[in-house]
Amino acid sequence: MHPIPPGTRDVLPDEMSELRSISRRLREAFESSGYGEVWTPLLEYEEVLRTGDDAAAGAGYRMFDARGQVLALRSDMTIPIARLVATRLAGGTEPLRLCYFAHAYRAVGHGSGHQSEFLQGGLELIGVAGQAGEAEVIELTLAALDAAGLARHRIGLGDGALYRTLLGDLEVPAERHHELLERLSMRDLVGLELLVDGLGLAPDARDTLVRLPALRGGPEVFDRVGGPARGALDGLRTLYAALDDRGAADRVILDLGLVRMLGYYTGAVYEVYDPAVGFTLGGGGRYDELIGRFGAPRPACGIALDVQRVHIAQAAEEGLR
Repeated sequence: MHPIPPGTRDVLPDEMSELRSISRRLREAFESSGYGEVWTPLLEYEEVLRTGDDAAAGAGYRMFDARGQVLALRSDMTIPIARLVATRLAGGTEPLRLCYFAHAYRAVGHGSGHQSEFLQGGLELIGVAGQAGEAEVIELTLAALDAAGLARHRIGLGDGALYRTLLGDLEVPAERHHELLERLSMRDLVGLELLVDGLGLAPDARDTLVRLPALRGGPEVFDRVGGPARGALDGLRTLYAALDDRGAADRVILDLGLVRMLGYYTGAVYEVYDPAVGFTLGGGGRYDELIGRFGAPRPACGIALDVQRVHIAQAAEEGLR
């Protein structure tokens, strides 16, 4: 036996051909909508990744260069592209529409079943503020997956700032925020409820933090929200209306418990689902403050797809036909 590192895998010719085909169709969909492909180094200085987000720096593999500086394998593509935009494209005419196909790496435990090496295909829209940009990204993602051969995919849509804002408004101690958000990101609503019950909050505050993440469905979800969360959903309502105008709302699932653990998201967040498989195919959101950590601030949003997961979902859909 000559093992390979946990979370990695060999790809043989038949599968490789299919992955190339999916990547080609996604790329054609992105480029036909004006998204130009970019490439960034596999290695980044750890400090660059940490500037983008501490969690991103801690998720990668580290090594040293000849001068003793710490390098890391990128754990996602958004931070490297934010660096690229703030430096190489600082004077670029907005909006900037960029796409990419590249490997990213995240350390995983042995036997966890998660991949530590994965191929991402994604897009980033720079310089378009508000719901117009998010609607463009979501609509194009749905169309690109159509072109790649999927038929049943849906977008889960939430607000990454909603629960974080509620924790602050309801005066939950800051040192407890991370564990609550971690439970929420894992969709562990039972564990979340146990943690909330241990905070000693007033009944109304407790019910808001427990009930809100369970709200999921169509536009009727908005009517089921009251209290301090109601006004915080105005942006999500506007985005849903913009998607409805584009004819894409019927493929969107509103999910008020959706959060992403990377701390650079500032507004709408989304995940890609396919009922033929039991895992997400990708995700993204709005990150208006990230590029400003490397240079001049610029509004931005984007999404990354796991191409290998898209391939699995495509095969699973074919098996159901």
